[in-house]
Amino acid sequence: MRVSVIIPALNEADSIGFTVGEMPWSLIDECIVVDNGSTDATAEVARTAGARVITAPRGYGSACMAGVAAALPTSEVLVFMDGDGADVTAHMPDLVGPIERGEKDLVLGTRLGRYQREPGSMLFSQVFAAWFVGTLLRLRFPRGFRYTDMCAFRAIRRTSLDTLSMQERTFGWNLEMQIRAIVTGLRIAEVPVHYRCRHGGVSKVSGNFRASLKAAVRIVQVLLRVSVQSRRPVPGQTTTSR
Repeated sequence: MRVSVIIPALNEADSIGFTVGEMPWSLIDECIVVDNGSTDATAEVARTAGARVITAPRGYGSACMAGVAAALPTSEVLVFMDGDGADVTAHMPDLVGPIERGEKDLVLGTRLGRYQREPGSMLFSQVFAAWFVGTLLRLRFPRGFRYTDMCAFRAIRRTSLDTLSMQERTFGWNLEMQIRAIVTGLRIAEVPVHYRCRHGGVSKVSGNFRASLKAAVRIVQVLLRVSVQSRRPVPGQTTTSR
């Protein structure tokens, strides 16, 4: 199956070259870096490293949507990841494989699995948020998939993404995808992945208290909005984490 990798990037000049340089080029058909309003050399560095660079309005979800629209029309699998170098691309076959084999529609990396996270790669608030959101989703969708994380590193069948009617333009994009995947009855899996400290630059979500608080508020808003809009999960959707 053809695979497109989509990387939203905002002021990631210090890390995007490393991230693109790690791509498993023999397994993918293209790497798209979506410059999300950077004021540094993110676009230039990404292009030099071998990525196709496009631009999009500010907003994480806006960047993801732009990447989807720009992906090769022949691509059947879309992989999303961050541009900070924290995601380990060696795990890409673990994400894409179940989709290529026709077993799953959405496969997410979980940083809270059996692999050891690099010290300092996740704040306590991030670990707590993953647990808290997972708990709320289990209460809202008791027969739905039991998520353990909201990791950006994920792969989805393109036709499955088309059915989700994604709307979120901000950091709530990942959570909206996870909720809508339950509601539409996608076949979901999580696979454990290594996770590193960012290669350079500053996180837009957890780089300071204000950014963390803003992201947390938005995630809660998305959780409430999408879960209230959603119908009951499809009967029989009882898949659990791997």
